[in-house]
Amino acid sequence: MVAVDPAPGARELAAAMGAEHVLPSAEGVVELTGGGAHVALDCLGSPATCEASIRSLRPRGRHVQVGLLPPAQGRAVVPMELVVARELAVLGSHGMAAADYPAMLSMIAAGRLRPQDLVTREIDLADAGAALVEVGRTPGVTVVTSF
Repeated sequence: MVAVDPAPGARELAAAMGAEHVLPSAEGVVELTGGGAHVALDCLGSPATCEASIRSLRPRGRHVQVGLLPPAQGRAVVPMELVVARELAVLGSHGMAAADYPAMLSMIAAGRLRPQDLVTREIDLADAGAALVEVGRTPGVTVVTSF
């Protein structure tokens, strides 16, 4: 597992969650992985991270676009010459199907998934507006625990 994020705090959290390598940019991923990643996820959703994710893949790799790409940021450059030459799969993800929740909740109950480890901040409901403005600036998940 290679985690790429320009923010030092996000890289620290990724390492704590088990990433073997943490990098400030996708530069060097192909060499580090011996030919490119099998699967790359762009969870941020910027044109630059989308393109870097695709460029970091090995032949027959899969890019999964999780982060939304708002039109205000401009269109993402999808290097189709690499998609075709390397036979890459480019997929979008808009969330998890409700039918898959029972299996996921079973893994949480069994301790195989630990979403609580991603919670880095608990706030009051009155602070939720300010926290929304900070989304993406603070690593981890913020949870409203007091109403």
